[in-house]
Amino acid sequence: MDIKCNEKELFVFKKIAHAAEELGVPAYVIGGFVRDKLLGRTTKDADIVCVGDGIQLAHKVAERFQPRPSVSFFKTYGTAQIKLKHFYDEVQGEVDHKHITGVENGEQETVPATTIITGGDSDQLNSPPTAGEQGGAALEIEFVGARKESYRYHSRNPDVVPGSLKDDQDRRDFTINAMAISLNTEDYGRLIDPFNGLHDLEKKIIQTPLDPGTTFSDDPLRMMRAIRFAAQLNFTIAPATFQGIKDHAERIRIISQERITEELNKILLSPKPSIGFDLLYQSGLLHIIFPQMVDLAGAEYIDGLGHKDNFYHTLQVVDNICRHTSDLWLRWAALLHDIGKPPTKKFEKGHGWTFHGHEVVGGRMVPKLFARLKLPQNEKLRFVRKLVELHLRPISLTKENITDSAIRRLLFDAGDDIDALMLLCEADITSKNKQKVIRYLENFELVRHRLKEVEEKDRIRNWQPPVTGEIIMDIFGLSPCKIVGDLKNSIREAILDGEIDNSYDAAYDFMMKKAAALGLQPVNKI
Repeated sequence: MDIKCNEKELFVFKKIAHAAEELGVPAYVIGGFVRDKLLGRTTKDADIVCVGDGIQLAHKVAERFQPRPSVSFFKTYGTAQIKLKHFYDEVQGEVDHKHITGVENGEQETVPATTIITGGDSDQLNSPPTAGEQGGAALEIEFVGARKESYRYHSRNPDVVPGSLKDDQDRRDFTINAMAISLNTEDYGRLIDPFNGLHDLEKKIIQTPLDPGTTFSDDPLRMMRAIRFAAQLNFTIAPATFQGIKDHAERIRIISQERITEELNKILLSPKPSIGFDLLYQSGLLHIIFPQMVDLAGAEYIDGLGHKDNFYHTLQVVDNICRHTSDLWLRWAALLHDIGKPPTKKFEKGHGWTFHGHEVVGGRMVPKLFARLKLPQNEKLRFVRKLVELHLRPISLTKENITDSAIRRLLFDAGDDIDALMLLCEADITSKNKQKVIRYLENFELVRHRLKEVEEKDRIRNWQPPVTGEIIMDIFGLSPCKIVGDLKNSIREAILDGEIDNSYDAAYDFMMKKAAALGLQPVNKI
């Protein structure tokens, strides 16, 4: 298994190697960059650990680029970062000039035969990067001095002292993240893998380099990271490591909600989020960080009548939606679409289990959940709430004759989010009965056709009644009051029901009749 860096990355690593040699500090590429390159995954950042001053090394490396990139550094943590903006453009001139000939500042660049780093295609230097090529518009490089850590029980913030490369690898969370590659002259490119992470990478296993209890007790966020990597990479967590998560699940309480939610978002953005949420549930972590999701789990039976397990149904809906979109907030809507079912669950004798109004209750739960999880309190919340509240509407339209009025109301209520809503509703079909699925999908196609047809005719999406509240107040000399709202609503309902045309004249005439019935007389004519 080789690490296949492209030539521009090799060019940057050579600069780092020479800067480290000039300072007399051993330097290594470590962690996620090594892991992802071995897996053939794209990555836009690299971590460099040196046995010395990481901030000093970062400044020395920055000096070797023209123009010189800025160095962001944090003395408290001994870390520094260089962001090579528009990375491919910046290094292209130097790369084209030197052609990676092995000469920089008069130094001969030699790569020993033991290296596992290999370059890209020979024509890569002269061709522009494609949209999906590694690195994108920028390469972020973080520098830190090798360190040794010790933890206090009630904090995940360690006491840090300078250490060796071994110390630094010992403190890593998982074996697949503890691999390092030397950037030093005597063994440039050599893989340093004290915990056999390469084997675990090949076998698709996640396990801690040291005792799981120590690893997770020291930094409980690592439990969620293990599950997140399992979801992102479709890896298996080693039994001893997973038992360690179960044994120390309560320790997650010392982690800030922001960090927990960051991991939840990453799990939701993985190719198959159900892997992560199932592991969170099986480990006991979900019971602590998201108990409302746990309430969905299980099927209850009375008189031989049961309901489906809404937890695993939800996970299937999330996986379904992920096949069609990478949008995080649509994925959140899928995750929360049935969150109102537990509080609305009721057994009706002779009928079975019902969840009447769960979409309304679920919609009301969304703001509280977003606040507790420290998710955005803005249009993202409103989007998720809207989809939770509306997710049954298109389904109901497949069970009846679709009237123009029903279509208008759905278009009006959903607005620009109608396409996202339809995706969610289609993802909500999880029946094992293939004929039933086919029938539902055919019905949804009919709804889509009618939506398009009515929208083209009435232009009702994001529509507001042609007679506004301001116009009503001007005509009748009113201040804001209930009568103004009632008149405006009656106009809107009449248009949505197809009782009058969607035009100013029709709305004005309708308003005047309604006003007369209320004893209102116009004082102005508009």
